[in-house]
Amino acid sequence: MIRLFNHYLPRRVLLQMSLDFGLIVFVVLGIFAAYVRNPELLLPLAATHGLSLATGLFVINTATGFYQPARKRSMSELLARVGLSTLFALPLAYGVFLLMPVDFSSAKGMALVAILGFAGINVHRVCAARAAVRPRTRSRIMILGSGPAAELVCETLTNADPHADVIGFVPSPNETASTVPASKILPVHGSLAATALAADVNEIVVALTERRGGSMPMRDLLDCKIRGIRVFDIATHFEKTLGQIRVDFVNAGWLIFGDGFNQGLARTAIKRAFDVVSAGLLLLVSAPLMLLTAIAIRLESPGPILFRQQRVGLNGATFDVVKFRSMRVDAEGDGKPRWATKKDDRVTRIGKIIRLLRIDELPQLFNVFKGEMSIVGPRPERPYFVEELTRRIPYYAVRHSVKPGVTGWAQVRYHYGSSVEDAQQKLHYDLYYVKNHSLFLDLLILFETVVVVLTGRGAH
Repeated sequence: MIRLFNHYLPRRVLLQMSLDFGLIVFVVLGIFAAYVRNPELLLPLAATHGLSLATGLFVINTATGFYQPARKRSMSELLARVGLSTLFALPLAYGVFLLMPVDFSSAKGMALVAILGFAGINVHRVCAARAAVRPRTRSRIMILGSGPAAELVCETLTNADPHADVIGFVPSPNETASTVPASKILPVHGSLAATALAADVNEIVVALTERRGGSMPMRDLLDCKIRGIRVFDIATHFEKTLGQIRVDFVNAGWLIFGDGFNQGLARTAIKRAFDVVSAGLLLLVSAPLMLLTAIAIRLESPGPILFRQQRVGLNGATFDVVKFRSMRVDAEGDGKPRWATKKDDRVTRIGKIIRLLRIDELPQLFNVFKGEMSIVGPRPERPYFVEELTRRIPYYAVRHSVKPGVTGWAQVRYHYGSSVEDAQQKLHYDLYYVKNHSLFLDLLILFETVVVVLTGRGAH
């Protein structure tokens, strides 16, 4: 993993992104060299139109989820992503080339070659994604511990990181019961460092269920680090591997003395400027869709088009969130707040569609303009649920140290929550965002939001 602007990205993903961007630039510039015969026009056009097209195609690939880490992705899903990215690339390429000072037939030819080249690059990406991971590129990981925490670490590594190779477990002397397979327990060769070196390990994750009574071998772990073996505690493991800060494996000291949670004036000003510009552009693009949605809601069922509801925002202050109404007017006729659930019978027919495509969230852009919300941030919850969740889940109130968002890290990483357990799972992602938020992470979340909207993933 490489930490870039406080966000962890797999080293292989960064390499893939760099390689693909270089290939796209190479193809686009090659097309320019073949079609533009005037040497005086070649360099300016390549610098403006060429690089703009290459950047646009790269953004399309990113937005369609090509670089999201996944251990198992079917061939049909990969080909669907190729088709979707090519579909978006077609109008972009034609638009860029038709604006060039060349004749129409040349522009059409250049656009066609660009699309074919882009499709070829995507096919290469499919083949690379399906190729087996070479053993020498894997990280050989040893887990210190053999209890439930160690078992969970092994499970997350196996499911989330195709380049992780869990060699085995080393139990702590103070762990009374082992929950991992006996065959995965490593033979101890004297010290912990000697055991790690004998197993050719390059990373250790400390996942001890019991840390009191001297169970943490600090001197041995220091020896491992001195010998070039990376050592991570379980909280950092989840942070870098899954983009989570799990409340069940973190303590106040780790949060207080670690880095992150930067809420300075500069970051606040940059985020506000980003919010205003993004909300303005989104409102401009989505205005026709919002008008059609308003008409559809009015025609289907009686009642208001917009739905206002009190939510908890920055520092616990309440505000009225604005959304398109997707439920019946009497959805909570008894006055008791209820979680929205899958196949909720209160949702109207139009409501099912706009929830699937997240269109019901678009009026929240007006909350962004008012400064009550951000484009990216934790989902705002109702005061009734916030009171209950704050009482039952540790560190839940920390998510209110930033403005709530129209979209967010938890929204794109976890399905729509409908229980206290779901709220805790989403909090793991919200805490990661609050700790590590940056303009870079906001842009990544917007890209992933495009994938969520296009696939309808996690909608209720």
